[in-house]
Formats: sequence, C-alpha cells, structure tokens
Amino acid sequence: MWKIGVTGGIGSGKSTVSQRLQDLGAVIIDADKVAREIVEPGQPALKELDAAFAGVLNEDGTLNRAELARQAFATPEATEKLNSITHPRIRERTNALFAQAEQAGEDVVVYDMPLLIENGETSRVDHVLVVDAPDEVRVRRLVESRGLDESDAKARIKAQTDRDSRLAAADTVMDNGGTVDELLAQVDRFWSTTVANR
Repeated sequence: MWKIGVTGGIGSGKSTVSQRLQDLGAVIIDADKVAREIVEPGQPALKELDAAFAGVLNEDGTLNRAELARQAFATPEATEKLNSITHPRIRERTNALFAQAEQAGEDVVVYDMPLLIENGETSRVDHVLVVDAPDEVRVRRLVESRGLDESDAKARIKAQTDRDSRLAAADTVMDNGGTVDELLAQVDRFWSTTVANR
C-alpha cells in the first residue's frame, strides 16, 4: 500500500486534489473529516475543548466552530492548546483507518492532512504532495467559498507553517495559482507518472 500525504495551506486546493485522486482510484483518509468526528457530542475532545475555551458550545451541546476558530487562532498559545487536545485523537483514528485500508488490500491511500508538515507527520506517508497557491489567492478563496472575513482568513493562514518550510518538505508540488482545470491536469499527470511508476 502506497501512502500519499496531500497537504498545503488552508485554501490551497487540497480537497480538489484529493477528490481527483479518489476519482482515479485512491482511498482518501481526510484529517479534517476525522477532526469533525472527534468533536461530536459525547466525544472526550468536545468536553476538553469546552473546558479550555469559554463559550464554544451551542445550546444543543454541539461545537460552535466559528467561536472556537476565533479563539483558537487568536494567538500561537491558543492554537497550541487546540492542537494538544485534537491532534492525538486524530492520529489515533487515522491510524485505525490506515490499518483498515491495508487489511482491505488497497493499493493507494491519500492522507489529506493540512498540518502534515507542522505536526511532523511526513514519516507516516511514502510521498508528500504539497498543493501551493499564493497567500492572496488563498485569502480570496476563503472569503468567497467559506464565508470567512478577511482578517480571519489571514489569521488562519498565519497560524500554519510558512510556505518555504512546506515546499522544502515536498516530494511533489502542485501549483494552484491558476484554474481548477489546470490543477486537475497536474493531478492526472501525477497519477499517470509518479503513482504508476512508484
């Protein structure tokens, strides 16, 4: 089983790349999806987040993601507090998903992980694929597609690793400063060359 870690800054286009790889035959393990699952009502991480950050639960007991993001990305210390609660649980769950894929005899697994490099998790994969886009493009995408205001978008980008560190850790870099079709063409080339010839 060959494991590809897909990473890149928020708003870079990781999900588009992962979806195309899935369409081409890969199994996807989505760290963001796992992160949502571990903070559902009744999960230990939700209780810890409620204790660590004031007012992050809605009246129905679900997580108020916007309020958590506002607090957690306000300072590096707050971001670290969030990560210390969620990351160990994400790792535990993704380890189980990797094991399931291996038992099922899957050939290619994509680990879609925004913080693959920041968390020192590149050793968990065989190939690091970085999706790259200029910060101003990423801010625009976050404002337009996710409804963030510009200052929140910039704060989230700033909370992640710097671009040079991300690029230095890459085995493959895909440039997503252009159109979706241009990005998909890069994914198709990667699949037919790098994946096929591994």
